[in-house]
Amino acid sequence: MTIHRLANHLWRYRVTGLMMTLGVTCLLIFVGTYLLQQSSRHGRHKGWNKKLVKDKAQPAVNPGSSRHDHHYQERKRRSDAHPSDDHQAPKDGSPYNIMKPRTQTPPVVFLKTHKTGSSTVQNLLFRMGERDRATFAFPHHSYMFSYPEKFRAKYVDELPDDSSQYDLLCSNMRLDVEQLKQVMPGNTIYITILREPLRTFESVFSYYTSTVPAFILARRVAETTGHKSAFSLFLESPDAFWDPKEPGNCLGRNPMSFDFGIDSQQWNFTWRTDLALLEETFQLVMIAEHFDESLILLSSLLNLDMEELAYVRLNTRSLQDVIPLDDETKDQISAWNTLDVQLYDFFLQIFLEKVEKYGLERLNSEVTLLRATTNRIKRKCVARTGVYPEELEDLVRPWQTDTVTILGYQIQKNLTKPEQAFCTRLVLPELQYHAHLYFQQYGRDMRAVPTE
Repeated sequence: MTIHRLANHLWRYRVTGLMMTLGVTCLLIFVGTYLLQQSSRHGRHKGWNKKLVKDKAQPAVNPGSSRHDHHYQERKRRSDAHPSDDHQAPKDGSPYNIMKPRTQTPPVVFLKTHKTGSSTVQNLLFRMGERDRATFAFPHHSYMFSYPEKFRAKYVDELPDDSSQYDLLCSNMRLDVEQLKQVMPGNTIYITILREPLRTFESVFSYYTSTVPAFILARRVAETTGHKSAFSLFLESPDAFWDPKEPGNCLGRNPMSFDFGIDSQQWNFTWRTDLALLEETFQLVMIAEHFDESLILLSSLLNLDMEELAYVRLNTRSLQDVIPLDDETKDQISAWNTLDVQLYDFFLQIFLEKVEKYGLERLNSEVTLLRATTNRIKRKCVARTGVYPEELEDLVRPWQTDTVTILGYQIQKNLTKPEQAFCTRLVLPELQYHAHLYFQQYGRDMRAVPTE
């Protein structure tokens, strides 16, 4: 009887019970969703030496502003809220605060050309991007965008879940402007750097003697004859060594033009169009022989202060590996690299026009300030310059080739943790910094290039 009475009671209040069940279920769903959102904001693996740090918050769309403008504001708020590393950050005014709040920085593409001082510029941009918590457009595999193939949008790794756009692309690639526009926002600033072609080619030959097939062949002949250097033999009759159909020879002639995506076989027919497109694309083409002046012009584009422009020259060779150039050798290099000569002369003239427009007196004054700031930071950070690789720790040892010795830096001891973090990044070689930033963004190591 009791069971029958209880059943009748439950049946009578079945609707009320159902509503209570639904209410409790909705409440649990709401609480669970809230907890997941909170954990997703703080749960991604990021940081130096694979430490866990707080992640970037998902930006909410502001109907009153564009997607890109909101993205910059969100990046600044994230910089204010999330310190880097496990130490107490110094005050914002200190140059050693690697995560200090900054003003808005537009998206940037940096075409990293070979043997032009581009590794030094890339380091500066890496530091800027890390400080801003920018989203990097990294290659899907390794450190390059399938070089020497032209850049393709499909070579870029996936956009992180908490990012609305890529902010910075500065890994090695061969230029394709239209493909880059598929990846980067419409307001992206494009920059690159060129170097005097004679020294560029000498450096390319020295650095890639054991990599470029034409250079390898010249070295073999030189070793057999024993009378002349591989460099001299190559320049005496370059066509005897250089096969344009061999992809590995891409840097064996006009290396800067190749990086710019120019087809050397069609140059005579398309050079006016190519140069016009490049001039339209790049807001700044830096000139290595006017490096500090170039940095001042860069600072006006990206709103950088003097401490952010401080640098040490990276990827430099031992002096014994630098080949002296006499007048005959210079003429031979110029004749073999006519496209690079024209490219450099064209953009050097544009650079000088920018300098004139900026104001020479103003520029010289700011260059003086930049050099003073750089020297002060170097004294603080660097204990030894021109250090041979065997004397360096793995973290700061540059990648070495078979034919030249790449020198590095030792940082000072007895630095505070913020100073050590800043100074290490200042001297950090390209591959190590690239790997660190990739892990920081994705929480995993870079993928190796597929073997098949």
